[in-house]
Amino acid sequence: MTSKSTDKPAAPNTAKGMKRNLANYGDAGFSVFLRKAFIKALGYTDEALERPIIGIVDTDSGYNACHRNVPDLIEAASRGVMLAGGIPVPFPVISIQESFANPTSMYLRNLMAMDSEEMIRAQPMDAVILMGGCDKTVPALLMGAASANVPAIMLVTGPMLAGSWRGEKLGACTDCRRFWARYRAGEVNDQEINEVNSELAPTIGTCGVMGTASTMALTVEALGMMLPGGAAVPAVHAERRRLAEQTGTRAVAMAAEGLTPDKILTPAAYRNALRVLLAVGGSTNALIHLTAMAGRSGIQVDLEGYDKMGRETPVLVDLKPTGQHYMEDLHKAGGLTPILRELGGLIERDCLTVTSKTLGQNIDAMPPGWKQDVIKTMAAPVYKNGAMAVLRGNLAPDGAIIKQAAATQELLQHEGRAVVFDSLPDMAARLDSADLDVKADDILVLRNAGPKGAPGMPEAGYIPIPKKLAQQGVKDMVRISDARMSGTAYGTIVLHIAPEAAAGGPLALVKTGDRIKLDTEGRRIDLLVDEAELAKRRAALPPLPSGEGRRGYDKLYFDTVTQAEQGCDFDFMLPEITKTVP
Repeated sequence: MTSKSTDKPAAPNTAKGMKRNLANYGDAGFSVFLRKAFIKALGYTDEALERPIIGIVDTDSGYNACHRNVPDLIEAASRGVMLAGGIPVPFPVISIQESFANPTSMYLRNLMAMDSEEMIRAQPMDAVILMGGCDKTVPALLMGAASANVPAIMLVTGPMLAGSWRGEKLGACTDCRRFWARYRAGEVNDQEINEVNSELAPTIGTCGVMGTASTMALTVEALGMMLPGGAAVPAVHAERRRLAEQTGTRAVAMAAEGLTPDKILTPAAYRNALRVLLAVGGSTNALIHLTAMAGRSGIQVDLEGYDKMGRETPVLVDLKPTGQHYMEDLHKAGGLTPILRELGGLIERDCLTVTSKTLGQNIDAMPPGWKQDVIKTMAAPVYKNGAMAVLRGNLAPDGAIIKQAAATQELLQHEGRAVVFDSLPDMAARLDSADLDVKADDILVLRNAGPKGAPGMPEAGYIPIPKKLAQQGVKDMVRISDARMSGTAYGTIVLHIAPEAAAGGPLALVKTGDRIKLDTEGRRIDLLVDEAELAKRRAALPPLPSGEGRRGYDKLYFDTVTQAEQGCDFDFMLPEITKTVP
């Protein structure tokens, strides 16, 4: 299905406050009368109901420790709204926490985007404060806000603080994976892994490394959709509450100014966000999310252009998983501002932001920098060759991604024998078998784990090292899949292979024993099998999975989700593409 939304934008909604987005009773006066009657049950006066209404998206949930401070942030933001003469009205949308969402949080991102868009459209608000944090909530909220196009400003929940185990500083979730790998290899015992488990997330907040949540926070600040300095402040700091108050105050001003997302989310703003994604050594997930967000504004992310941008943008931030520090250290170093300053002319300073000033003006207004060791210089970066590389080749005609800054450098150029897992259940059943025919220089292949195949394109691309190899001391192997991986993960891992196997992509043709060549320098990933043999294999493939027999959201998702290079949004949610970035 390839249909696109071709509807013309609706006429601007010029009604204000309680008169916006009226329920349709056939009598606008009665609609307002009835609405006021019911909201007065909450104790509002007529005078209060004449003020601007600022919606506040509430994404709190008992399943979401990343968002445990949302009630506090709503209170602080509401204070800011009222100090500026508005009325704050919190309202719920679904909440997504990465480790509590089956089959994967990515599967629910588009549902949350739809929920957010429709609630913003359906209810009276002159502006909206978007509160998110854990991974998919931030892009979901911004996708919805871009489509609804009501003045909107983002406030993230903030990263957690790091913990400590036996004198070693650690935190979610790079260290989750590092210690679990050690446990699988027999280097850590049952008691020790349980002790570590209690220290990985010692406070509320999002992962304290450069995972997807931290990456999205920094890129959204670079986009101009967040107050300057808002990305890196820890969740438990008082400054996070002060930011919330300031966000509430600014939301009232944005409502008066009519400062809508379409004025901020421009191609230049997305170029800045993509630049920051590379400079911070960010999550590969963020490329999919930024692609989806840009798509809602009719902007297409060009993978070749992104790869070219990567060749001139070194990794500047020494943060796990590509470095040693944590988000609390980045906050102490000044957050995003010194990164933007170090990037210099690579940043487009004229972009409008939620402050109603340009990004350049915001940068200049921030405090001067100070001595620190987290953010490196362009001349002496953490990694000079670009955080990510875009691969093509006969295995990935529509593209694939490798986070080369987090890879074993010796494996970036590699040829090996394929060891194929047909699905997640197949991998779970065979990966740790003593009978698995696998060697350290083989290439692990996982398929049917993409947007349709899994479904939801889970973070399964971080294929564990087979147990018998891990116990022999093997730390990394080339791994390829049509899945994603967490931004907190590391290793020589090729992801987002498109088209996916479940959509007829060439990954479906690979057999165990085939030779695969990874040529990161040449930007290729190739199956070394001749075309005649591949044609025979394709002719013998079973029918592709279909939406038949599915129901509800599952059917909607399967029938309309796009591939990775288009952001995995629903095809019917995308307007006509009119611009390309970079």
